[in-house]
Amino acid sequence: MIPEKQHVDFEQIYIAYFSRMKYFAQEYVLSDEDAENIVQDVFLELWERKEMLELPINIIAYLFTAIKNRCIDFLRRKILIRDIEDKLQEEYRLTLQVKYYSLEHFDLDILEEKSIEQILSKAIDALPEKCREIFIKNKIEGKKQKEIAAELNISVNTVETQMGIAYKKLKTELKDYFPLFLFLLYL
Repeated sequence: MIPEKQHVDFEQIYIAYFSRMKYFAQEYVLSDEDAENIVQDVFLELWERKEMLELPINIIAYLFTAIKNRCIDFLRRKILIRDIEDKLQEEYRLTLQVKYYSLEHFDLDILEEKSIEQILSKAIDALPEKCREIFIKNKIEGKKQKEIAAELNISVNTVETQMGIAYKKLKTELKDYFPLFLFLLYL
């Protein structure tokens, strides 16, 4: 156990080294607030572990090592978060690009040749019978999945599954008419 005199030394150590340690941390983590938090955490840990520390201790080496390690952990975490943000941003950019190209290549001449209604009707008619029935009740008639399940004497889960199948098949069927597929999706 550290004698009471060491407690007084802790206060002196804090006063003597806090600003230097904060400056050291700030050189690596860049933010004044982050540096201060790291140094506060190291001093708190030093205070909490004061009874377990073996004396004599090179306090400067201890502080620099502890702060260096905290800064490394902090920077690893920041890099990981940044990588995830970059990946999400790239996925978002690619999604926008796909939507842009889809609209750009959407040939309105095709729609003039055939009516939109005929294209959608043909795609819906290509669905399996039960799947088509459930899709029409939900998207065309506006019934809720629970209502459809009760009316057809099937589970809500079956209705959800059949709707998933319908979307998958319609997406394939309307691949050349992606905006129409989106229209069906949000009916």
